[in-house]
Amino acid sequence: MSERPIPNIEDHDTGGHWHAAKDGKVGLRVCTDCGTVLHLPKAYCHGCGGWSTEWRSVAPTGTLYSYTVTERQLRPGFDPPYTVVVVDLDDAPGARLFGYLEGRPDLKIGMPMRARFDEVDEHVTLVQWDPAAA
Repeated sequence: MSERPIPNIEDHDTGGHWHAAKDGKVGLRVCTDCGTVLHLPKAYCHGCGGWSTEWRSVAPTGTLYSYTVTERQLRPGFDPPYTVVVVDLDDAPGARLFGYLEGRPDLKIGMPMRARFDEVDEHVTLVQWDPAAA
């Protein structure tokens, strides 16, 4: 398998998410003035226009919002079949994160999901999502 792309963990807008993942947490940027969850993360608040933001941990749980199974090679490093999931976070409804699962898992829209933290190397950890145990 080819090497997969990895995120820039020092990116100003998204770096806090990757640093939280390294610590086994799901991190989201939040406006400290009005409490708006800023997802996709930005340095300013689209709710109140303020520039006071911080990274906060949220529960590593969510609900399966959508998914698709890819049956052919679309990008090097992702051997088919694989499934891309979209998870709506329990602690931040409307904030949705993507994840990758190998194969064709048995999934149902609305099922509970739990974060899994995949260490890519000593610097990068990715948040992935698995069906929560019943």
